[in-house]
Amino acid sequence: MTETLTKDQILAALKGVKGPDLSDNIVSLGLVSEVVINKGKVYFAISVDPARAPELEGLRQAAATVVEGLPGVTSAMVTLTADREPGSTDTSSASTPRRAPQAEPAPTAAKGPGAPQPTRQGGGGIPGISKIIAVASGKGGVGKSTTAVNIALALKDQGMKVGILDADIYGPSMPRLLGLSGQPQQLAGNKLDPMRRHGVKVMSMGFLVDEETPMIWRGPMVISAISQMLKDVAWGDLDVLVVDMPPGTGDAQLTMAQQVPLAGAIIVSTPQDLALIDARKGLNMFTKVNVPVLGIVENMSTFICPHCGGRSDIFGHGGAKEEAEKLGVPFLGEVPLTMAVRETSDGGEPVVASDPDSEVSKAYRDIARTAWAEIERASSDARPAPKIVMEN
Repeated sequence: MTETLTKDQILAALKGVKGPDLSDNIVSLGLVSEVVINKGKVYFAISVDPARAPELEGLRQAAATVVEGLPGVTSAMVTLTADREPGSTDTSSASTPRRAPQAEPAPTAAKGPGAPQPTRQGGGGIPGISKIIAVASGKGGVGKSTTAVNIALALKDQGMKVGILDADIYGPSMPRLLGLSGQPQQLAGNKLDPMRRHGVKVMSMGFLVDEETPMIWRGPMVISAISQMLKDVAWGDLDVLVVDMPPGTGDAQLTMAQQVPLAGAIIVSTPQDLALIDARKGLNMFTKVNVPVLGIVENMSTFICPHCGGRSDIFGHGGAKEEAEKLGVPFLGEVPLTMAVRETSDGGEPVVASDPDSEVSKAYRDIARTAWAEIERASSDARPAPKIVMEN
């Protein structure tokens, strides 16, 4: 039974896999780390020399095959990682995700008008998906996921075929926001069939791991998981995939920005100065990797009292609009803070779907229309599209 599967069983099986130089097995060499087991799915990392990662793909496949042969194991996700030695300053030994090119550190912004901007690396997009929009924030707690799901539903209301990817591995919100439970079905070719709600296709790590299970993963495993949810899901034909990005500007966010063909990014912030400082960091990250910033959303802009209808600027008001003007990016709109937003989000019935005529829903639809107009404007630009590298 899946419930009896243990870490010791996984490690015992992996002792049959020889290390990179065939001198000993990968367990005895201390190369296996971060084993996570959930409902028959096994996740773990193998630490290798970064310079040898490409040639050790066979080792990764052998480890996955051994584990998948155990009773009760339905699948194994194995990542090759490469950690720096303590005190090392050699950036070439930064963590490297399985078969994915290593993300370069964000370059320092060139100064002065006309200065050349860094570009993303080249390659193909994701078959069937026309546009990918990232919804991001410099910090957590600003309502990014709620904004992402309501923008996705607003785009669907405009007649588009829409999907949502919950890329926040550590804190997936889409199962709760959309009232979804259960696990995606596995299709032919090891593809996962995305969940569906309100006419939108959805994928989240929250469908694969229990809500209470902490994801104690380092960057490479997070990046690998996001990559698999992008390319190993049967998304079908979509006009737009909305990606709910992890908060912040760390390794996962930078790698997503560099390796996924993003049509643009939406930055979510509250009006207060503290949130705007972090929003500015998120905006600068996308700018430095040449991802178009579609604009800034001011969330929790004004509190609307459910009893008297009075308005209170709890977090201030207008700060995001002023910031957008300073930075020269579009201001997409402001979303008021209402009890309905909190109640519908907690209840799994996003406000755009459950109360489409409300003031908040109208704000989300206006934001979605403005953001899409920015994408169309950028698409009509004569500049060559940046090249993207995707996993094979």
